[in-house]
Amino acid sequence: MADSAALAPRSVSVRSGSAKTARLQAAIVFYVVAGILTFFFFGPFLWTVISSLKAPNEITTFPPIFVPERLRFENYARAWTKVPFLTFYINSLIVTGLAVTGQVISASLVAYGFARFDFPFRNTLFMLVIATLIVPWEVTIVPSFLLYKWLGWLDTLKPLIVPSFFGGSPLYIFLLRQFFLSIPRDLDEAAAIDGANSFRILWQILVPLCAPALATVAIFAFLQHWNEFIQPLIFLNTESNYTVSLGLRLFQTSPNDPGEPKEHLLMAAAVIATAPCIVLFFAAQRFFVRGIVMSGIKG
Repeated sequence: MADSAALAPRSVSVRSGSAKTARLQAAIVFYVVAGILTFFFFGPFLWTVISSLKAPNEITTFPPIFVPERLRFENYARAWTKVPFLTFYINSLIVTGLAVTGQVISASLVAYGFARFDFPFRNTLFMLVIATLIVPWEVTIVPSFLLYKWLGWLDTLKPLIVPSFFGGSPLYIFLLRQFFLSIPRDLDEAAAIDGANSFRILWQILVPLCAPALATVAIFAFLQHWNEFIQPLIFLNTESNYTVSLGLRLFQTSPNDPGEPKEHLLMAAAVIATAPCIVLFFAAQRFFVRGIVMSGIKG
């Protein structure tokens, strides 16, 4: 009996040590895999940053030069002045800011209607809205172009902004509707007893609770409109109306200085164009975490 009692703590300690070893091995494997994936995903951006600091001949050198002989930060100044990049930046900020505002407001209204109001064929209409996700944008490009031509909107920023105020995206409507459904209806009923109408319930009760979801929609919309290339390429003709994505294209198609290498300037311009997305990514991480936590609310 004494021997078995003495062996019991030892067996417990052995099992505890084995569990710790297993957890340590699992953690090592996790971080190794995460490090490899980080290298593959972050590698192209890191290469772009390094290439933006190289001399023109160093970009085409084989085998590739990973560390330039001298860091040429003047490439950024040249890229900024080579084309009217400030104008492109302002145009992109106008388009992105107004389009994101329109999508957040209109998607919130539509999602609120589908989540909180009972009306005939509600589920059928919602399924039709979601079904538009499978319709490729290329199908509507010709009628959209003809419509904007009839309205006189071609070569203006209106085709990139105005459609965002009419329902936003089906994906954003779906995300916000699901978040609205996770909020108990008791809050709506309590506000209605106090005399609040539907719009007041939405803007003063539901919207503050859905701030993480709205921030997520705003982030996705920002990335979508800031990086949009096809629509500006189709609807914009004048260089003064170009957005950042079209401005990058000028480094490849500009007839000025046809013999001058511009790859290093293109890389610098790409880093400048990507900077707002990087800042937004680091600044908005907490909203994703809050969204995951708040999604656990039960009705």
